[in-house]
Amino acid sequence: MGNHGSNLDDILAEDMHHWYNMFMRESPSGLITLFELKAILGLKGLTENANSYVDQVFFTFDMDGDGYIDFVEYIAAISLMLKGEINQKLKWYFKLFDQDGNGKIDKEELETIFSAIQGITRNRDIDPEEIVTIIFERIDVKGEGEMTLEEFIEGAKDHEDIMDMLKNLMDLTPVLEIIVQGRRK
Repeated sequence: MGNHGSNLDDILAEDMHHWYNMFMRESPSGLITLFELKAILGLKGLTENANSYVDQVFFTFDMDGDGYIDFVEYIAAISLMLKGEINQKLKWYFKLFDQDGNGKIDKEELETIFSAIQGITRNRDIDPEEIVTIIFERIDVKGEGEMTLEEFIEGAKDHEDIMDMLKNLMDLTPVLEIIVQGRRK
């Protein structure tokens, strides 16, 4: 997160009126669609995996499943990313990773998400397969090839290096900065 922290902390401390004005400036209808989110973030020409990841992020923030992010969901998402407790963030990560919604994450789902993230951030420091192998070696102690929410949370919290990898990979600070600064030109 580096120097982003204090800047974003200050931003989150802004009053609700400021956040509401910013939200309404980006989406005068009071609702953000998936298409609008991609436009706000300037996401064009994404790989299929990266596009899928953005879709999944949108649907995890669309808490009532109506196909829109309203102001309450918007604020909840920003709060979670900036101020959320570790258990809340891990639950959100799990929901994001569980692409088929079966209550478990497997290696393929994780690799797909991590590859997609790299497609968006262009950060290719670590091979997604390596990350997934490390996570499953340490957390999937039963060797089932999949993890439940409980296994994921407990396992991640027990391994500081995995937590660090997840924090680095899932750092949405650049996304928040785009939202805060307004639509990319």
